[in-house]
Amino acid sequence: MAEHTDNGVKAPAAALTVGALGVVFGDIGTSPLYAFRESLAGELDLAVDEANVLGVLSLMFWSLIIVITIKYLVIVMRADNDGEGGILALASLVTGKQRSRRRLVLLGLFGTALLYGDGMITPAISVLSAVEGLQVSTPSIDRWVVPIVAVILICLFSIQRRGT
Repeated sequence: MAEHTDNGVKAPAAALTVGALGVVFGDIGTSPLYAFRESLAGELDLAVDEANVLGVLSLMFWSLIIVITIKYLVIVMRADNDGEGGILALASLVTGKQRSRRRLVLLGLFGTALLYGDGMITPAISVLSAVEGLQVSTPSIDRWVVPIVAVILICLFSIQRRGT
């Protein structure tokens, strides 16, 4: 099975799926790395030993599990709209009143703004973090970090229109 891309070239569905997964889970996969690093090297300056690493990892894992469980299973999935469930049923139940509809639209716009903001700042933070990692092996690179990041981002965004 092949899909047509913008430039008319056929791309296999598996390749498109992997590309989509990279886009969707790229942000999910990199954000815990920043949080993990900051948890150990933040203000507390925890020692990087087995107990601290497993403790931070456990906190992150259980926080995600509890938030997802409470948000989706307890709140969202309980919304019942004539046998339908989930987020769309929840939205259709809220849109019954004019005042609620306006709040829902404002919340949707706010969420969209957050998504766009995240989409703009995540590449910059990811590249900056990667280049700052070079300072461990090459401390003299400190004054070149920002110019290197700028060049990398300009190159990435200039070729991005050709696809991910």
